[in-house]
Amino acid sequence: MAKNIKLERAQIHIHATFNNTIITVTDLNGNPVTWKSPGVVGYKGSRKGTPYAAQIAAESLSREMKDMGIRSVTIEVKGTGSGRQSVIQTIKSSGIRVEEVKNVTPVSHSKGRR
Repeated sequence: MAKNIKLERAQIHIHATFNNTIITVTDLNGNPVTWKSPGVVGYKGSRKGTPYAAQIAAESLSREMKDMGIRSVTIEVKGTGSGRQSVIQTIKSSGIRVEEVKNVTPVSHSKGRR
């Protein structure tokens, strides 16, 4: 991805499944800037689904975001995977300001009320 991008604010989209956690950084219009997942930072197979692997990917991503000048973010979380909480905590502790955390996990309406 382009490393010479300079942004002050950004959005982070976390897609957490049971097998993997994909973290995408976009500008405020939703255009992707960069992304990371545990597979990119060296984890393979079932270890990609662990919270620790998601934390390592988030640490790598937060270093990249600081190089771009990103100081504050809003986070959207989708999915029920185990890496979602560790990614949010890692980004908060990296010094990047988290303005908002929103859960956008889709909920099925296919079951009728009984």
